[in-house]
Amino acid sequence: MLGTPYNCTVETPATFFLVGIPGLPSSHLWLAISLGAMYTISLLGNTLIMTVIWIDFTLQEPMYCFLCVLAAVDIVMASSVVPKMVSIFSSGNGSISFNACFTQMYFVHASTSVETGLLLAMAFDSYIAICKPLHYKRILTPQLMLVMSMAITIRAVVFMTPLSWMISHLPFCGSNVVLHSYCEHIAVAKLACADPMPSSLYSVIGSSIIVGSDVAFIAASYNLILQAVCGLFSKNAQLKALSTCGSHMGVMALYYLPGMASIYVAWLGKDTVPLHTQVLLADLYLVIPPTFNPIIYGLRTKQIRKRTWSLLTRCLFVHFKLGS
Repeated sequence: MLGTPYNCTVETPATFFLVGIPGLPSSHLWLAISLGAMYTISLLGNTLIMTVIWIDFTLQEPMYCFLCVLAAVDIVMASSVVPKMVSIFSSGNGSISFNACFTQMYFVHASTSVETGLLLAMAFDSYIAICKPLHYKRILTPQLMLVMSMAITIRAVVFMTPLSWMISHLPFCGSNVVLHSYCEHIAVAKLACADPMPSSLYSVIGSSIIVGSDVAFIAASYNLILQAVCGLFSKNAQLKALSTCGSHMGVMALYYLPGMASIYVAWLGKDTVPLHTQVLLADLYLVIPPTFNPIIYGLRTKQIRKRTWSLLTRCLFVHFKLGS
């Protein structure tokens, strides 16, 4: 993989050039406006959720702690790509240094891996809360939560560090134009003078292991949850239990559906699906979850909605009081 099968002088490019959405330059301004608005919503919404959970001691429960971490990961995931995308779409400034490109790639991989692990942890929390409510605090102790968080982070680092390392050590001696709006690993690997197949296979195998195992355990958790809910005699109890899981299921749909569509199109439909469609799917995969996660949790979770409104009302009161 690290060899140079072609007769060319290997010179590591100082910079790469991101073209944005290939074939859709006329839409770049609208994309810049849309992405800028979504990024603003993501920053404000996730920061607000983190603030509310952090300062309100009544929300210091496992589910809300995982939600707080999820909001932080969403900020990292969106911030790793959206500012550069907006710069490309608004001014055409697509240049990115070699080191910055692979740093961006690493943060994209790591944050997506951590996010799927958090969704699994939140599914486990829902399972314990509904199926074993009397043992909730005994099972989900602060020590177990710390172990789970560390395991999720270590898994992301162990699986994702080799991928960025493998691609960054490929020889680049040709074009430095990346047909994408961020340093997506397949688009960058295509520019290498050596065979990128080992890194591509590692990407498929690693993501399949992580996402496949997480989705399998999440599905098993919700299968047990639905069985427990169907066994409840009270309709109100059933609706309350399903409502508790509704936000989490919505977030999972926002995360996994665009991600699965992006991966399958990139690998199975690359010869039939236009390149601009592939790039748009990959972009939406990184932008939609951070934007809508705080909206879903804010609207569907009564405690967060109540605390958020209380915090905003208090801040507005203090602002007007100082202004007067």
